[in-house]
Amino acid sequence: MDAKQIPLTNREISWLYFNDRVLQEAADPTVPLIDRIRFLAIFSSNLDEFYRVRVATLNRLANLNQKSKQILGYNPKKLLNQIKNIVVKQEKKFNNLYENIIIKQLAEEKIFILDEKQLNVSRGGFVKSYFREKLLSTLVPIMLTDAGPLPELKDRAIYFFVKLTKNKKSRYALVEFPDNLSRFLVLPETNNLKFIILLDDIIRYNLEDMFFIFDHDNIEAYSIQLTRDAELDLDKEVSEKFVDALSKSLVKRKKGKPMRLLYDTDMPADMLQFLVAKMGLQGESLIPGSRYHNFKDFIKFPNVGRPELEYNEYPALPVDSISFGKSLISLIAKKDYLVSTPYQSFDYIIHFLREAAIDPKVKEISVSVYRLADNSRVVHALINAAKNGKKVNCLVELRARFDEQNNIHWSNRLEEEGVRVVYGIPGYKVHSKICMVSRVEKGKVVNYGCLSTGNFNEKTAQIYADHTLFTANKKITDELAGVFKALNRSVLPKGFKNLIVSPVDSRPAIYKLIDCEIRNAKAGKEAYMILKMNSLADEQMIEKLYQASQAGVKIDMIVRGMCCLVPGIKGYSENISVISIVDKYLEHARVHIYGNGGNELIYLTSADFMTRNIDNRVEVGFPVYDEDLKKEIKDIINLQLADNTKSRDINSNNSNKYHRTHNVNPHRAQIDIYNYLKNKNTLK
Repeated sequence: MDAKQIPLTNREISWLYFNDRVLQEAADPTVPLIDRIRFLAIFSSNLDEFYRVRVATLNRLANLNQKSKQILGYNPKKLLNQIKNIVVKQEKKFNNLYENIIIKQLAEEKIFILDEKQLNVSRGGFVKSYFREKLLSTLVPIMLTDAGPLPELKDRAIYFFVKLTKNKKSRYALVEFPDNLSRFLVLPETNNLKFIILLDDIIRYNLEDMFFIFDHDNIEAYSIQLTRDAELDLDKEVSEKFVDALSKSLVKRKKGKPMRLLYDTDMPADMLQFLVAKMGLQGESLIPGSRYHNFKDFIKFPNVGRPELEYNEYPALPVDSISFGKSLISLIAKKDYLVSTPYQSFDYIIHFLREAAIDPKVKEISVSVYRLADNSRVVHALINAAKNGKKVNCLVELRARFDEQNNIHWSNRLEEEGVRVVYGIPGYKVHSKICMVSRVEKGKVVNYGCLSTGNFNEKTAQIYADHTLFTANKKITDELAGVFKALNRSVLPKGFKNLIVSPVDSRPAIYKLIDCEIRNAKAGKEAYMILKMNSLADEQMIEKLYQASQAGVKIDMIVRGMCCLVPGIKGYSENISVISIVDKYLEHARVHIYGNGGNELIYLTSADFMTRNIDNRVEVGFPVYDEDLKKEIKDIINLQLADNTKSRDINSNNSNKYHRTHNVNPHRAQIDIYNYLKNKNTLK
């Protein structure tokens, strides 16, 4: 089968339809109103990153010659036009949803978002006082001239483009919004009515206070937001100079090539033409937007109404037989444990590290981290371990996109406190989420492993659904020790029988598992796979899955994000079905289940089926050997496959149709999983 001839959905187009599923959540009337606003914020934030990274890459590719485009298999310029058409439609849907539905439903809840024209004398006075006390000193208008250059606009910052008119003569100015103040101001309540005004409209209301020295008949302001190229151009050599190189590249990122100018559609044509001419933008870079930009700030939209306007916060469930008052390491010595966040508490991982930090028998801790929380308790536990005389090795992946600055901060802090910090392997990101505690017991070293599908980040663990395995099984921990030995020497780990480790062993190991299913299918035996991941884009892996489908292997997939595989295509993928679940929690776990001729195999992994994860990153997949835990994971996956409330069918027309099963009670996986884990613990 020629990989270039197989059915594929373009990855950028597939990603846009994933983001459309996020927009569906904002449109879903069964989602609490404040959370619908937050889904709008997530949609907006996702789109910003898409333009900063993927569209930026396509713009570079658009400059290639025709021969290079033939190698790519598509024309980047045509794809950019296709992207713009989809994004413009999505922006219209977004604006209609916010302006004509969300705002009205807030009003029904007696919550009103006021603009500068809706303020009465009392609330106007309150806004003016706030402006003069908190805002005015932070706002410095930049006056523009026809001859002078436009100042460098910051990436994703919000600006007002201001026009002052006197006797048909105009002058222009830019006003940058401060980024250290809340986007929302709650105004005094009146007769049980709640009022909120945005920072944007506070500034609009007080424009005269900023431009009082200019004689004018009319003043108007329209918001704009520029998204820049966010890719880093780094020296791949990992050395002492690496941190400095990355720091400089982060500064460079702020001045990357403009990718998208989002502008208020009410802006007059002459103002838009002035901007376009000054910035040298192409037509495909102009995206008409609404009155308000940087909608990602709405993730912090204040709930001034009923508690029911937000999702219920469910208390984290305990893991059976684990107590925070007992030694976790002594429990792991006897059996494996699984923690499924956010249903169960991330604090078990912190408990594991804290115990290791003070246990006299623990001599060494090794950990690989990718994204750390702002006030990381993981880091604090590692620092405490170093202070207690433990040897602590911490691999910090500095190139975790958009978290680089935070990771640089923590790596410096760790080094200052005596932790040995390793910065990875030249040319490869280390994306694995693994930790190992080495303890001396009866004169021998015993290793305890903590392996996860998600980051060791207590903040994201509250909203990312992941699995973490605690184990002392030597099949796993002996090989885990080998992984850390390689990482600490900055070489690629390879040659494992139980762990599936990218970039050397991962592809052949997964192919071997798929080939086993193909052989069983051809022999007339039951053959199946259940694969859950964030993204599926690697063409060779898609081709392999098509081969399995053609052989009669039944394949059920749960893919949250982009999916370039096209299910249900005759001759290729009749035996493949794909659903995508977008709900309150972000589905982040990667789970592989293989029939294996009746001896089912289950793996958890940090890797998606993306070329970067398989060939260009250090990832660790790990088997689950404990039969009780295997059943628990399979039960959770089956609950997700049964979801007929928040799951969508992935198909060739990218319709994002909700996956409905007729004559069956409604099932919502995330609620069902919580109740399953709650009941499972109660019954024991």
